[in-house]
Order: sequence, then C-alpha cells, then structure tokens
Amino acid sequence: MASGKIMIVDDDRNICELLRLYIEKEGFETAIANDGKAAVQMFDSVNPDLMLLDIMLPELDGWQVCREIRKKSQCPIIMLTAKGEVFDKVLGLELGADDYVVKPFETKEVIARINAVLRRIGKKESSQVKEVHYENLSINLTNYELKVKGVQIDTPPKEMELIYHLASNPNRVFTRDQLLDEVWGFDYYGDSRTVDVHVKRLREKLEGVSDKWSLKTVWGVGYKFEVKE
Repeated sequence: MASGKIMIVDDDRNICELLRLYIEKEGFETAIANDGKAAVQMFDSVNPDLMLLDIMLPELDGWQVCREIRKKSQCPIIMLTAKGEVFDKVLGLELGADDYVVKPFETKEVIARINAVLRRIGKKESSQVKEVHYENLSINLTNYELKVKGVQIDTPPKEMELIYHLASNPNRVFTRDQLLDEVWGFDYYGDSRTVDVHVKRLREKLEGVSDKWSLKTVWGVGYKFEVKE
C-alpha cells in the first residue's frame, strides 16, 4: 500500500472530493485547499509529499502558487489545467512543475502520474552519493544542489536530474525521446518540447561559466554535455 500525503488545490469542491476518494483508496493521506492563498498558507503545516495544483484559482492562481512554493520547497507539483495549449504546459514546467494533467482527466491517469513522480523522487534516496564536478560546476543529485563557481543556484528537481544525467555522460548525444525516457521515466505522458524548456532554463544558469564544457544542441538529434579535451 502506498503512503505519503497529497495536497489537492482546486476551487471545484466536487473534483477535490473525487480526487480525495481515489487518492485515499491508494493509501495516501490528503489535504485540500480551495483557493491559492489558502494553499500557500497551509503548505508548511501540511508538508505534503506532492501537490496537485489547479491553474484557475481564486485569490492566487496556480502560476503564483507554484512560484511561491518553489521559493521554499522542491515538493513535486502536478498542474491540473482545463487548457491544453502548449503555452500553458510550457509555462508550468518553466515555473518548476514536474508534470501536468489536462482536464477533463481520468482519475486513474492522475493516480498513475502521482505514483510515477513519487517513484522518481524515491530513486534519489540511495546511500550512494551522486555527484559530478567540472570547472566552476558542481552537481550533487543526492542533495539536489547545483553550484556554479561555488555559489548554490536554486534549481527545480527535473532540471537537476537532466543536467546530472547529461553531465554524467559527457560527450554522449541523447535524443529528446531518450531523455524523456531516462530522466522523466517511461510513465511520462509529455512531449519533447518539455526537454527543450528545461535545457533553455539550464543554459540561462550555466551560460559563460566555463570554456571547458557546454550544454550543446546537436541539430536534428538532441543534446549533449560537451567536454573539451
């Protein structure tokens, strides 16, 4: 039986109750907030293992809630949205969301996504320290810390996992589909644009840090962490 606490944030009380029933059936505890302001205020006391976050909320919308949560926590966030446009998906991922589900959704799909995200997060709880170093760059996946020139840079979990995966395999070219499979997991239902969004964000953090390595686009193929001999 699964365990953990899921925070559900949605102004539709019927959706909240439906999700609560299915999620608790899976063995999780739940906490519910019906507006964005309440979600931010409740977050510390609830201390959830994962948040399901609707975008269209009163008081503070889902984007604002995601920004506030990311200032203090790397708690996994799955966005719930009635909009399926790429813009909304990309914006959510840029703000640090881990996944998104478009309404109307099948409850089984939401449960599958919750379990997939928590499995991925659980993989980091290994006793082996996962760390790679290059000039002016330290990537510690065990503690989810990215340091540039000795200064820790706030980095969402998926960006950390992506740069660690690339930097652990220097000069190896990965296709977008390979990265989706190996970093996001085979359960991920997204598209390759997701990879581009995360690479763009990483480049903003790493641009000009060293001339001995770089995050390269291999046109028509994918990406690689290029290290100069």
